[in-house]
Amino acid sequence: MAELVITPVSSKADRAAFVDVAYRLNAADQNWVPNLRSEEISKFTPGKNPFFEHAKVQLFLARRDGKIVGRISAHIDELALKQPVEQGMGPGTGNWGAIEADSEDTARALIAAAEEWLRVQGMTRVIAPMNLSVWEEPGIQVAGHDHPPMVMMAHHNAAYQGWIERAGYGLVKTLRTFDLDVRKEFPPLIQRIVSSGEKNARIRIREVELKQFDRDAAIICEILNDAWSDNWGFVPFTPEEIAYTGKALKPLVHPALIHIAEYDGEPVAFMMTLPDLNGIQMQVNKRSGKPSILGLIKLLLWLRKPKPADMRVPLMGVRKSLQSSRLASQLAFMMIEYIRRAAIANFGTKRAEIGWVLEDNQGMVAIADAISSKVNREYAVYDKVL
Repeated sequence: MAELVITPVSSKADRAAFVDVAYRLNAADQNWVPNLRSEEISKFTPGKNPFFEHAKVQLFLARRDGKIVGRISAHIDELALKQPVEQGMGPGTGNWGAIEADSEDTARALIAAAEEWLRVQGMTRVIAPMNLSVWEEPGIQVAGHDHPPMVMMAHHNAAYQGWIERAGYGLVKTLRTFDLDVRKEFPPLIQRIVSSGEKNARIRIREVELKQFDRDAAIICEILNDAWSDNWGFVPFTPEEIAYTGKALKPLVHPALIHIAEYDGEPVAFMMTLPDLNGIQMQVNKRSGKPSILGLIKLLLWLRKPKPADMRVPLMGVRKSLQSSRLASQLAFMMIEYIRRAAIANFGTKRAEIGWVLEDNQGMVAIADAISSKVNREYAVYDKVL
């Protein structure tokens, strides 16, 4: 077999090749979703993705006989280094992610290159995979490979789990997504909780306002950072990142699907729901991430009126001061129910997905169980001492 060569990405052409290899290696997997290539290029480009403003990143390519056969990113997030070690990240902790490889030998060589780069930078431990941050695509898929992921979730070659574990990595956390048939009404107890909240004059559940999108995005970001601050893997979401993400997601934003809960006039909780863009992307993006003109028109028409559309809840949160209280659960159930009704009435929704959710997030797991949702995918996050 020809020698495998690992080289750092050092040019615009290399970065394009880094993105393109994922489309080629996953072309035969019918459950892999080809995101728009332009968005993938942006994700890995300094000056476009604000992750690079607080992180040092090195991308690597693997070549055999001149042909690109794999990729990996290695990165050190300055914000993650400042977090408590008991929450997963902390001083000396680096990451790698975005791994794609044609074989276990290629994967092992790429992981070794990422580890060596992190060691040279002074890191003593690695948490992986992270593509690129915990807010984007954390973990490697270990269950649910028989169906495609929803918007903003990844799908990986099932072999990657074993390749990573045989490279000396130990499981540190499992992330789960939950599938829900939204056509079924929630159990009577949940309906009573929602009804009780509707009679409470101190509670107001409102939709986000498109005319005040920046204001509401800032409110959501502030609640999010407070609500998630004690969670495993937490890294603050910066104003620049919320603006970047908000711009990218704005075509998917529908006020009826994103709610902010106020208590005594103060925003205390939110729930964000997005139509599942992946369904239409699998139809129009071919396997290269480059839709034809007709495909692009079809995509734009769908974005204007995504119906029928299944839904995903990527983010929700309640301020720490209210967590573990009855009010927190009540606000969550009210937002879930209101959005469920709107999704059915306005978008013809049949199913929704909640997550990811940390396996030991008892509050969210209890909510998922209470509305009869079921785990449909799992992602593993690993660690290793360098």
